[in-house]
Formats: sequence, structure tokens, C-alpha cells
Amino acid sequence: MKERERLGSRLGFILLSAGCAIGCGNVWKFPWMTGEYGGGGFVLVYILCLILLGLPCMVMEFAIGRASQASPVGMYRKLEKPGQKWHIHGYFCLLGNVALMAFYTVVTGWMIYYFVKFLSGQTGDLSFVAGENNPFVNMITNPGVNVGYLVVAVVLGFGVLCFNIQKGLERVTKYLMAALFLLMVVLAVHSATMKGASAGLGFYLIPDFTKINGKVIVGAMNQAFFTLSIGIGSMAIFGSYIGRERSLLGESVNVIVLDTFVAIIAGFIMFPACFTYNIPLDAGPSLLFNTMSTVFNNMPGGRIWGTLFFLFMVFAAFSTELAVFENILACFRELTGWSRPKGCVACGIIILLLALTTALGYSVFHFQPFAEGSAWLDFWDFIVSTNLLPIGALIFSLFCCYKFGWGWDKLIEEANAGKGMKIKAWMKPVFKYFVPLCVVVLYIYGLATFQWK
Repeated sequence: MKERERLGSRLGFILLSAGCAIGCGNVWKFPWMTGEYGGGGFVLVYILCLILLGLPCMVMEFAIGRASQASPVGMYRKLEKPGQKWHIHGYFCLLGNVALMAFYTVVTGWMIYYFVKFLSGQTGDLSFVAGENNPFVNMITNPGVNVGYLVVAVVLGFGVLCFNIQKGLERVTKYLMAALFLLMVVLAVHSATMKGASAGLGFYLIPDFTKINGKVIVGAMNQAFFTLSIGIGSMAIFGSYIGRERSLLGESVNVIVLDTFVAIIAGFIMFPACFTYNIPLDAGPSLLFNTMSTVFNNMPGGRIWGTLFFLFMVFAAFSTELAVFENILACFRELTGWSRPKGCVACGIIILLLALTTALGYSVFHFQPFAEGSAWLDFWDFIVSTNLLPIGALIFSLFCCYKFGWGWDKLIEEANAGKGMKIKAWMKPVFKYFVPLCVVVLYIYGLATFQWK
């Protein structure tokens, strides 16, 4: 049997796992949801969800991956007892990763488009003017732009993965993460000098407890799972690439700290800008694009700042895309036995065809799955964020903590192997009871209050 590929260093593992977690969920979706859900209150609940739900679920995913040394499709088969059917969830994990890329690759293309526009100085039509010009709408309704940059995003991603994981994925992601952190800090410091910084940071950091309700808590949970890529096996695959020298609780804390750092810094960049230029906070998916392009077009040296910012956004989006592509590719290769290059071509074609629904969903393939204004992007996001992520987190929790699955003792043995932070006995109720109960209650509440029409 061929030895499983390994990451060359612990730093490579942490940055690669963080790369999967850090992406558009942090800097595109997190500020937009924070704006819609009332600011500081949502941020507080989101951080609590990361600690109480995200951390235990990440440890469990890492443990399953490391113990099985397999992708999500194969991991259950190695760990489940004879005759059990847990492995069926492995195929839903693969489905979740594919569904995620059906819209995420399009968003990555949007980031590349804005980067190219600023780099080339073609920014005159990117400023948002209420009632007159919405550059984001202009972009998403242009079939040529959407399909063209989608192809670039998919080809670049699978092009990197044609190399083996250490020389391709790990090497690229290390540099992407280092540049990402540096650019974010610089841009956050710059935003702090804006005239609307005080009001923006007040909205962002001071919780308004009157705005915290069930919908906010459900949104925070879904966002926590989305930004950490938990529930569809994305973390399990990277657990399978790391040795047993370090315990998994400590490694999970490292990844979550990096992920949360990027999300919080994204808010420091965005909200001072929104209050400075009177840009609506509830703009949804367009918030990032319209806000930042307008800011850069109205400040000295804006072209340079804009180029750097959207370069960072490309880094963030591409890091997640690479990690999830690797997950899909690993599953596909285990099912087919194909080589890495051959698997890259096949997976790339499948992802490209599915993502065309999102890329053309605002122009050619009109589809309104839910309330007015919803489109293919909302459909794919509903499948992933509202359903597969929380359900997957629940299944991982049941499998890891109960005797009818893998079992608590085996989870502890795997998770605590190596140096670092250990899971203590007092944490057992959190893993075994609190996590599944919260997920079930919030999932049901979320479906009951979802804006279907």
C-alpha cells in the first residue's frame, strides 16, 4: 500500500489548515453578516460559537482524519464497526465540498476581477453611487466576466494541485498566508485613520444585546462552521496528513486563533470605511466589493491600496479553494485510483460545469429558489451552510462520542496523542451533550425561521 502523503512541517499543517478555514468566509461573508445582524452582538455570539461549538468539532474532525489516514469517503470505513453505515456520511462530505466550490470558485473569480481592475487602473466605473451605479451588479450580470474569471480560478487551483501536496499545496499556501496577515494589518491600521473610524468601531465592537435573538444565534453558528470549514470533512483530510507528534486540541486552537484574527481584522478594515462613506451596512454579498472599491476611489493612492487589498482577497479566497480542491481530489483518487494530474483534470471539469450555474445565475440561468432576489449562489450556500455543515458537525459528534460509533475513549486516545493541550475529563459533557444538543436545536430553529419565500 502506498504511504500517505505528508506535510513537511507542523507550520505547514497549521497554515494549510488555517488556509482552508481562512477565506471569503472571513472577509466577504463575516462583515456582511455582522452588518445585517446588528454589529457587536453578532460578533460576540460568533466568538462564543467558535469556542463552544467550533473548537470541539474541529478536534473531532482532525482526530477522525488522523486515525483513519483517509479522505472523508474512506475514513468511516476504517473506523466504523462491521455492518455499520456511518460511511454514507462520507459521500455527503464529498457532496458538500463540491457544492461549496460550485459558488466559491465564482466568488474567487470576482476577487481576481477586482484585483485586475485596480492593478490596471480601470477603476473609474467601480464606485458605488446609490440609484445611479452599482458596479457589483454590473459585474455579476456580465456572463463573459463571470465565466472568464471562473475558468481562471478553477484552472489555477487544480494547476497547483497537479504537483504533490508538499511541493504544491503546502508551499503555495505558506506564502499566501504570510502575505495575507501582513496586508490585513496594514489595511486595518489605515482604516483606523478614517473620520468614521470611531462610529464604525463602536458599531462593530460594542454589543447591542437587544438585537441578539434566535436568528442571530443560528447565523453565528452557521458562520462559525462555514468559516472553519467544519462538517464536510475539510478538516479531517488535513488531520490525515499530520503525524502524532502534537495533540489535536492545541493544533485546533492555533487554527481557530488564526481564523478569528483574520475575521476580526476584516471588520476593522470594513466598518470604519462604511461609516466614513455612508455605505449601507445591510448590503449583503455586495458589501465588500462596493464598500472597498468606493473607498479606494476616494482616497489618495487609492489604486495602490485597492490593488493590495484585492490581492489579499485573492490570497484569502485561493487558500480555501486550494484546500477544498485537495479534499475533493483526495476523495476522487481514493474512489478511482487515478493519478494526481488525471484526477485534477476530471475534478476541474466537474467543478467548472457545476459552477457555471452560479456564474450565469444572474444573467442567463435565472433561478429563484427562495425569497425574491435569491439565485443559484443562495441555493448552493443553503445546501452547504444551512444544512450540510451543521448536520455534518452533529454526525461527527455522535460518531466520536458514543459507543454506537467510534467512541469517546478512542477519540481521547487519538486527540491527546503527542505534545500539547489535552482534552480533560471535564470537557466530556461539552463534546458529548452540549455540542449535539445545540446543533440540533439551532438547526431546527433555523429551518423554521428561514426566509423561504
